[in-house]
Amino acid sequence: MDNVYYIDDLKVYPLLMEPVFKDYLWGGTRLRDEFGKNSSLEKIAESWEVSTQNGNLSKIANGIYSGKSLNDYINSDSERILGINCAKMTEFPVLIKLIDAKDNLSVQVHPNDKYMLKKGALFGKSEMWYIMDCEPGASIILGFNRDITKEEFEERIKNNTLLEAVNKIPVKKGDCYYVEAGTLHAIGKGILIAEIQQNSDVTFRVYDYGRKDANGNSRELHISEAIEVTERTKPHGNYNGINKHMNDGSKLLAKHSNFTVYECDNIKTMTVNDESFCALLFVDGTGSLSYYENGSREQFKFTRGDSVFIPAGFGTFSLAGDFTVLKTVIEK
Repeated sequence: MDNVYYIDDLKVYPLLMEPVFKDYLWGGTRLRDEFGKNSSLEKIAESWEVSTQNGNLSKIANGIYSGKSLNDYINSDSERILGINCAKMTEFPVLIKLIDAKDNLSVQVHPNDKYMLKKGALFGKSEMWYIMDCEPGASIILGFNRDITKEEFEERIKNNTLLEAVNKIPVKKGDCYYVEAGTLHAIGKGILIAEIQQNSDVTFRVYDYGRKDANGNSRELHISEAIEVTERTKPHGNYNGINKHMNDGSKLLAKHSNFTVYECDNIKTMTVNDESFCALLFVDGTGSLSYYENGSREQFKFTRGDSVFIPAGFGTFSLAGDFTVLKTVIEK
């Protein structure tokens, strides 16, 4: 039975993605050196694997739509391609990245949906971090080490003592952390992360280690906005992913209205029904993905760092190799 089908004149098949690259000052070169990401940038801090954001459109790298943006492809028939669970969404719900933190990222916070709706945007920014690799002793910042008042938060930002009040967590490969909007956070140096987040790029920076950009200027801080949206009284350190083992051998890592993420090791088949699209991010290993078209078996190889977008309703396809993949879908 063939997997490939058409929506009117639109061909539906597994789409290998070509990412957008970012060269932020804290980035390194691992995504090029170890993952083969093709960019002329000196640093590749982030690789936006699945993105429909204006000016940051990931593209299709295989088949008849090679070179076409994912956004244009989805807009051909978004309801059918994204699936039933996305029917009420007016924007693509997720942004999927790889992040190479050679140096510390700034201490920052993201706003929630309620705050962004006031600003005329649809989504805030909750996110999930999967530690793909890290140097010994690497750590992240999530929240505070105790409850603090609004006044203390503001004063510590202004007098550069904020790091005395933050919650630092040592990390290791394979760890997962859920970073809810409103949580003060930072990725520490020496960490390689897969990030799956709401489709937003709004960040309020509160501490940046006194660094200067390429022009010798300090990067902008967003103190008043951060004070307004930061949660200062949540339980501290309770940010681990769900880590629930499922009957099919996968593990549920995170669940949000904009993304549900599973970790799958060496899974042999997957089925994409009409409820949701499926985004695959291969975080370790190598292998191949195969499906049928006009009675012929089609196949392409994947390696660590590759991303594949599969439209809703595609059906069952096969995977072979020794790999770990993060599967992102929309579940109610």
